[in-house]
Amino acid sequence: MDGQQVDSQTQGKTVAEHIVDFLERREVEHVFGLCGHTNIAVLAALADSPIEFVTVRHEQIASHAADAYARVTGKASVVLSHLSPGLTNCATGVANAALDCIPMVVIAGDIPTHYYGKHPHQEVNLHADAAQWEIYRPFVKRAWRVDRADLMAEILEKAFHLAESGQPGPVLVNVPMDIFSEVIPADGFERVAQNTRTLSKPSIDDETAREIVQKLANAQNPVAYVGGGILLAQASEELREFVDHMGLPVAHSLMGKGALRDDHPLVMGMTGFWGTSLVNQSCLKADTIFAVGTRFKEADCSSWYPGYTFNIGGKDDVTKVIHIDIEPQEIGRNYPTEIGVVADAKAALRVLTRVAKEMYPDGFARDEKRAEIAEFRTAFKASNEDMQTSAAFPMMPERILADTRKALPEDAIITTDVGWNKNGVGQQFDILTPGSILTPGGFATMGFGPPGALGAKLAAPDRVVLSLVGDGGFGQNPAALATAVELNLGIIWLVMNNNAFGTIAGLQKAHYGLTYGTTFPGSAAQPEHGPDYAAIARAYGADGIKINSAEELLPTLEAAMASGRPTVLDVPMINNPTPTTGHWNILDIYSPDADVSHVSTD
Repeated sequence: MDGQQVDSQTQGKTVAEHIVDFLERREVEHVFGLCGHTNIAVLAALADSPIEFVTVRHEQIASHAADAYARVTGKASVVLSHLSPGLTNCATGVANAALDCIPMVVIAGDIPTHYYGKHPHQEVNLHADAAQWEIYRPFVKRAWRVDRADLMAEILEKAFHLAESGQPGPVLVNVPMDIFSEVIPADGFERVAQNTRTLSKPSIDDETAREIVQKLANAQNPVAYVGGGILLAQASEELREFVDHMGLPVAHSLMGKGALRDDHPLVMGMTGFWGTSLVNQSCLKADTIFAVGTRFKEADCSSWYPGYTFNIGGKDDVTKVIHIDIEPQEIGRNYPTEIGVVADAKAALRVLTRVAKEMYPDGFARDEKRAEIAEFRTAFKASNEDMQTSAAFPMMPERILADTRKALPEDAIITTDVGWNKNGVGQQFDILTPGSILTPGGFATMGFGPPGALGAKLAAPDRVVLSLVGDGGFGQNPAALATAVELNLGIIWLVMNNNAFGTIAGLQKAHYGLTYGTTFPGSAAQPEHGPDYAAIARAYGADGIKINSAEELLPTLEAAMASGRPTVLDVPMINNPTPTTGHWNILDIYSPDADVSHVSTD
């Protein structure tokens, strides 16, 4: 042993130690993951590092937490995984990050290189040897299998650049465990340390900017349609300045929620199936759609059916699309595009604003549209008032959201999951600080919200973090509580408990007249033998409170925030559907030629 230690000191460090040094130089502060026999060399190297290893009880918790962490910090997060079951447990969270374009570097241990072809412990090799990295190929930007220790520095450098550049997303660096332990000189890592940490992003030229501004100025009914790309590019202020000057009413996708404050006088709201009549009708009437950082996804576009959200590309199409996105494949994918620009949203909007102010110094007021938006907001809030103040118990979902909004500071970070806590929030919960809502959009993963709150709180420890989640979603990953208690993270989980997989239950009852496999025994108020989420929280060492009347929620939520303790609020809720004004093709599949959507199951 003594001889080995001397050799290590004279020859260099292990690959694992070099990896940790590399992460420190990139100013990585947290690594999320779970131990296994293939990655403990990295954990040993982390033990003496200022980087904190956030250990979890299930790898899906690690990848969801890392996803939310990257959304808040704007930088690639890091996940450390074990081989096979660790890697597959992580997969759902990594795929969720991929479909929402979240930068992440997954470092996974694998079988030793000298056991290739022998089918060692835990290897997945039914079709090929040493091929576990291929599991991630469908949803990561790139997957590397590291076969030589001297290539590690170059691969890690490429991994971070690829994760953070272009359309961001996760990457996989798959490392056989013997390579982690191999001692190598520092040459490769010293060389890549001289590289720039971030790559400059593409912008837009003045000539194209003038063409876009001219078309928007000449349009009778222009609409700005923005997506999550605004938040990924941290371009909210640039967007605000441009739409203010051009007087553009703003519609947004689900992932674009919070790109601007919801109380901005030009923000109309979310489009599509769960959108409001104002935004869907405004987009239908638009002669020019100025789209930035959006992919025109199905639910946001009413399954692309004409007549519900957009009338683009049809025989009588009069709507023209200007589309700016960092990813060329997104432009023209779902709708024909008159002007397509591959550019970073932040950089492009800066140029567009400068050019617009040069061409039209006085800007555009569009007072009539501002008045229409203000009038609709007033009417929409009035139409919800009875539900938002209802004393009914189990609680109305509208009241849960209204009381939560009253309690939270403007910069509180919300993590949502699926159901009312995502669709209802997108439709009728004001986000007042850009980037403060973290939603699983493309993958719509049940179980994202509870562990996502861990990552958000670690990234922004001084901000209030609240996870709005259904009982189905909370039940997916309750072990996130263990990590929160161990790290003393004052997170609040508000469980909107309808004793069901509520959205699917409402859908099934509407189309098939039953709720088989979608509801749990009993009711939200009196489950026969359902989990006591408050008691589960207390068992983990957190605070757990069961709400017993509508009047209890607001003061209990305020007290939970003041306590600074990890807290679960179990809030019984009636399973009413989220109101819809758009369309979703699945309704036609279930009930052709019938006007059927979701119904209440209570």
